[in-house]
Amino acid sequence: MSQPIGSSEKITTQQAAVFVANYILGVGILTLPRAAAEKVKTPDIWLSVILGGLVAMIAGIIVAKLSQQFPGKTFYEYSQLIVGKWLGIVLNVSIIIYFIATSGNMVRAMSEVMNLYLLEGTPRWVVIISFLWVGIYIMVGGVSAIARFFEIVFPLTVLIITGLALLSFKIFDVNNLRPVLGQGIGPVLNGVKTTGLSFSGFEILLVLQAYMSTPKKAVRAVVIGILIPMLFYVVTVVMTVGSLSIAGVVSRTWPTITLFRSFEYPGILFERYESLLLVIWVIQIFTTYAITHYAAALGMARMTNKNIRPMLYLLIPVIYIASMSPRNINDLFSMGDRIGDAAMVMFGILPIILLMIVKLRRRMASDEKEQ
Repeated sequence: MSQPIGSSEKITTQQAAVFVANYILGVGILTLPRAAAEKVKTPDIWLSVILGGLVAMIAGIIVAKLSQQFPGKTFYEYSQLIVGKWLGIVLNVSIIIYFIATSGNMVRAMSEVMNLYLLEGTPRWVVIISFLWVGIYIMVGGVSAIARFFEIVFPLTVLIITGLALLSFKIFDVNNLRPVLGQGIGPVLNGVKTTGLSFSGFEILLVLQAYMSTPKKAVRAVVIGILIPMLFYVVTVVMTVGSLSIAGVVSRTWPTITLFRSFEYPGILFERYESLLLVIWVIQIFTTYAITHYAAALGMARMTNKNIRPMLYLLIPVIYIASMSPRNINDLFSMGDRIGDAAMVMFGILPIILLMIVKLRRRMASDEKEQ
């Protein structure tokens, strides 16, 4: 059973960084090239990815700094200390809904890809329910169990994505990436919002920092946790656009999968390289789902002063309904866009305001003591 905050259940700085990296490396690895290409419309997508990653890194540092003001407490506990009981409850419920929606979006995206490439004809509800119940198995072990699983998965992700990127050099054409800044910096800036939202995941530190054995190193954890996905995203975008061209990327729903289906190496053990990507991608979706489901359940447990385990089970039907709400793939992408917009407000703007309130109150209290 998960142990309460402040107990011996702690994670290291390295585990916290892996948490953030695994959270970010979800649907974006498959959809980012297309989404960014639609906005930028030039080969300079990789520049937008770098800028978006830097923006996300700044936002992540602010989130870490905010949480550091309340060591040993999650956002669900210290929000009311900053803005009062009722507004704190509103913020807590909003973040719980965000995590539930993110879980549903991840699970539905996973089922769409599996139905298209791996389990054609399998009812969607079978795939989703199986995924949800497997997730419960690891979540009941608490944050430490999830962290250990993430540490196993992450090196495998690095190995496979790096290997597939190297193999795709066979069809890579550097001319598809030229000219650099041919239409100026304007198109690059147009894509910053889209690429920046692909780095959402640093917000997990609002919950995770309370579990860190050395919370003072939270900034290091978030910087490393964003830097690694940034590198992967840049490589993925460069290889996808370089191999398929901008027009080819925009015209495909899952351009990264198309890329890895576009080359062959006869005589090698594997013939369908996209299968390797799909396997590791499903695992990454699982990691994102697990931590968002757990974070939502933790919020409910903190707000009701109940044990987290019944909350984990209670959220299964809620997340299932959220995952089934999009009618088609376009609705799914629209749902992802709305979640991204909400993330920009809740984790890009809100933490700045809350940190300013905390600093202002402490300065006023200090001035009163001096007087």
